[in-house]
Amino acid sequence: MEIIEEIEKLNIGEVIKNADMREYTTYKAGGKALGIVIPDDVRGLIKLLKFLKDNKIKHKILGNGSNLIFSDSLYNGILIKLDNFNKLEFNDNYVTVGAGYPLTKLALRTARRGLTGLEFASGIPGTVGGAIYMNAGAYKMDMGYITTTVKVLDPNLEVKILTNQDLDFHYRSSFLQKVSGYICLEATLLLRKGDTEAIMEVIKDRKQRRIESQPLEYPSAGSVFRNPDGDYAGRLIEEIGYKGYSIGDAMVSLKHANFIINKGNASGDDIKKLIKEIKSKVKEKYNIDLKVEQEFVE
Repeated sequence: MEIIEEIEKLNIGEVIKNADMREYTTYKAGGKALGIVIPDDVRGLIKLLKFLKDNKIKHKILGNGSNLIFSDSLYNGILIKLDNFNKLEFNDNYVTVGAGYPLTKLALRTARRGLTGLEFASGIPGTVGGAIYMNAGAYKMDMGYITTTVKVLDPNLEVKILTNQDLDFHYRSSFLQKVSGYICLEATLLLRKGDTEAIMEVIKDRKQRRIESQPLEYPSAGSVFRNPDGDYAGRLIEEIGYKGYSIGDAMVSLKHANFIINKGNASGDDIKKLIKEIKSKVKEKYNIDLKVEQEFVE
């Protein structure tokens, strides 16, 4: 706990010791982490990162934990949450928003202002920073279509602006994901003016479709695998007979085979084992290498 005490002395924000990852991930699974730090501002974040790098301490940015699978052993490092990076400014059709702002909340706020373009995000349970990193999307739309610039902290701990072109957005991929050491601080999005009532109707309709087709009543992290070209991961998983298949309390959803749910007390290792087994069986039967959308954290 010496590391935690040293971080507390930096006086840069909230420090949570011995954090239980079941409380910080949407799977509600995983072991403990040495600590979580929630910096007050960019200055505090830079101070923290300098300390972690100087002391060679493992660290990771943690958004809403909606795409992460932690193992059940100790994460012997520091997780950084950017909850206080929650600025939100409107300038005509442009929206500037902090990395820690919840994506679903942003989709509703923009919709109520009659701005269209973020309806696809109304059911994605991540943060803006996580959504940019993953190039989150749905309904044939993603963050790459609406992001103009992103303010980042680069590997030298300098604040830089990256353009849409710099960010190299592709399906569930971005420059931030491919090149380590860059941290999203805030994004500027360009939306279009629309009819508030019509936008809210689209959001309401999609919410109903999600309720009917996704196991929202259980902890999960959304789609496990990317859809391969011209096919659906869920169909392939059904075809190998894995719909409803369980390892411990980790189960392939009966509602949607590309979702793994936590029936109650699933471990991070159960979820990981189930994902790897499905991937192996699909490869064996169809020679299709399913790409995992979620990230394993050791």
